[in-house]
This record gives sequence, structure tokens and C-alpha cells, in this order.
Amino acid sequence: MSSENTNPGLWYDAEKRPRPPRDREFIPKRLVIAMFSLALASLALVTFAVVTDRPTVGAPKDAPVVKAQTMTISGEGNYVRIVEDTGAVLLDGDGGFISVVLDGLERARLVAGVTGNPPVTITQYENGRVSLSDPASGWQVELASFGPGNVGTFLKMLNQ
Repeated sequence: MSSENTNPGLWYDAEKRPRPPRDREFIPKRLVIAMFSLALASLALVTFAVVTDRPTVGAPKDAPVVKAQTMTISGEGNYVRIVEDTGAVLLDGDGGFISVVLDGLERARLVAGVTGNPPVTITQYENGRVSLSDPASGWQVELASFGPGNVGTFLKMLNQ
């Protein structure tokens, strides 16, 4: 038994072992070139759209308002309390998806520097769109983009 290496542990002999030479690079050169090419192509497309004053195509189409309701949304975690501007309580308890929207609303208000809890407006349009807008911060979210079940939650409150 040799006495020169009594502790063959990881930390003891890690510095004594020679490093094996790398036979290949960790990130292939072609992948790096492809990533930079994609970034430059995106930049070129955006520059072209701005220079040619291309109209926005992803914006929702204007439609007549079917129904709009003003309410105050407050809560913490999953607990949500929604009160109409008339004082009627629409929801007091587990908010589910509404708590997710409330998180986005609170973030928008934080960025805009809005203090307090001003009311928001839920609007249903003739073409089926449903949106929640916050006049205090200028934030608006299209609720239909979260699926029919989540839109149904807001439509129930709108139709109460």
C-alpha cells in the first residue's frame, strides 16, 4: 500500500490530477452565429416597421360597448374582495384567476406611482371582447386572451 496518497477524496487530490484536454467546445460556433443572426434579423424587422410607419396589426379592433361596470378590487394572495361602485359586494373570498389579474394590476399601479385603490372598469364589447382597464395607471388587459373559463368569471360579475 502506497503512503503518498492517504486521502483519495475529492478535495484532497483535485489539484494534483491533470485536467484532460477538451476535445470540443461547449457551445458550437454555428449556434452562436445563429443566435446573433436571429437578434440582428429581429432588429432589422423592427427598424423597417418603424421607418415605414407600419400600422399595428395586433391591436384589438374597436367595437361598441355592450356593458361596462366600475368596481374596486382588493385582496392579498388568493383572497379577493370586489365591491361595485354602488357598494354591493360581488366577491369576497377565493379569487382564483382574479387574484392573478389583481397581481398585474398592482404591479402596473406600482410602476405608475398610483397610491390608494382607485376603481377599475370591466367592459364587454359587441364583438365578444372583455377588458379590464385601470384609468389611474392607464393599464388595460384583454381578459379573453386568458381563455373562456377565466373570461366567464368576469362576465358573471358583470352580469350580476
